[in-house]
Amino acid sequence: MVKKYKSNFNYFCLIFVVNIIKAGIPSGYYDSASGLDDDNLKSALNNIIDGHTEFPYTSSGTDVWDILKVSDRDPNNSNNVLCVYTQYSMSAADEYNSGNGWSREHVWAKSHGDFGTSTGTGTDVHNLKPADVSINSTRNNRDFDEGGDAVTDSSPPTGYNGSTDCFKTSTTFEPPDSLKGDIARIIFYMVVRYEGENSEVDLEMVNYADSSPSGEPYHGVQSTLYSWHVADAVSSFEQNRNDVIYSYQGNRNPFIDHPEYANYIWGGESPTTNVEPTNHVNNFSVGRVITIKWTDPSSGVLPDGYLIKASSVGYSSITNPSDGTVENTTSTLKYVSYGIETATLSPLSKNNTYYIRLFPYTNSGSNINYKTDSPMQTTIVVN
Repeated sequence: MVKKYKSNFNYFCLIFVVNIIKAGIPSGYYDSASGLDDDNLKSALNNIIDGHTEFPYTSSGTDVWDILKVSDRDPNNSNNVLCVYTQYSMSAADEYNSGNGWSREHVWAKSHGDFGTSTGTGTDVHNLKPADVSINSTRNNRDFDEGGDAVTDSSPPTGYNGSTDCFKTSTTFEPPDSLKGDIARIIFYMVVRYEGENSEVDLEMVNYADSSPSGEPYHGVQSTLYSWHVADAVSSFEQNRNDVIYSYQGNRNPFIDHPEYANYIWGGESPTTNVEPTNHVNNFSVGRVITIKWTDPSSGVLPDGYLIKASSVGYSSITNPSDGTVENTTSTLKYVSYGIETATLSPLSKNNTYYIRLFPYTNSGSNINYKTDSPMQTTIVVN
C-alpha cells in the first residue's frame, strides 16, 4: 500500500507547481450550463467535467497520495494533511504507516458501484480524502445519514482525545456538521461525473440506506445530503482543494464553484432569467482623457453590466447588440460590470471625433438581454 521508493523531491516539486497555478474558475468553463436545470443541467455538467486526466492509485510517479498531500494540506501546517471526518492534522509523509497514519478514503464508497481502486473512477481525487485509518474503517461503506451512536477513536494520534463528532448506525454514517456540505458536494460530483459512458460506472443517489450493498452503483441518502449542502456553505478549504485537483486532473467540482447547481438539479429550483433593465444610466458623459463616467440606475430591474460601443464614423454606424450574443471586445467595444460607473477606451486615433453609446444588459452568455431602445450616447474629440 505504501510507496517505499518515492523520493520526497517529487512531492515538493508538485507543491511548487501548484503554488504557481492561478486559482479560480477558467473563463467560460460553465458557459454551456448557463440557464439549464434538471437533467439538461446534469448532462451539460457531465460534458464539461468528464474525460479528466487520470492518475494511478499507487505509483513511483505522481499518484493520488501526492495530489492529496497538496489538495488537503493543513493551512496551518504545510507538512500535514487534514483528515476527513476527524479533522486530525497528520504528517503528510505518514502514508498508512502500518495503520498508524492516514489512508485514502473513497467518500462515495468504492463498493457502491464496485469500481475499486483501478485508475479512473477509483482514483478520481475529487472523491478521495485523507482519513485516519481507524475512522476510515469505522465508516466502511455506510451511506450518509443522521443519527446513531457516537463514534469514538480508541487510538487517536498524539494530541487528540478520540472525540470525532461523528455518529453511526449499522447502515449509516454522519460526519461533523462542519464537513457535511463537503461530503454532499463530493457525492453530487460523482453522480454527475459518472453517467455510464465509455465503460464507466453509472452512479446515482437514492433516498434510502442500503443494509447490505453488493456492488450496486447507488449511494444515499439523497434528501439528507441535499439538506447538508444547503446548511453547510462552501468553504475556502473546498475552493482551494477544487483548484488544486483541477490543476492535475483538468476538471472541477461544479457544486463547489456553483452551489446553486444542486438546487437546480435536486432542489426543484430553476435559474432566473431577468427581463431587460428598466432604466438607462444618468449623467452619461466622457472626459478628454477618454474616461467614460455615468451614474448607475438604482430602481427597477437593475443591469448586470453595460456594453460600451464607440465609432469614429457616427452613431449610425453603431449597431444595436443582439440578445443572446456576447460581442468580442476591441479598442472601441467594452463590457463593464454594474457598480463600477466608469470605463476607459484606448488606444483611440488622434484628431478624431468619437461617437459613444452605452447599452445596459442583464444575465450573461447565451441569456444576455440588452436594453437597446433610445440608448444613452455622447461624443468626444480626441486631440
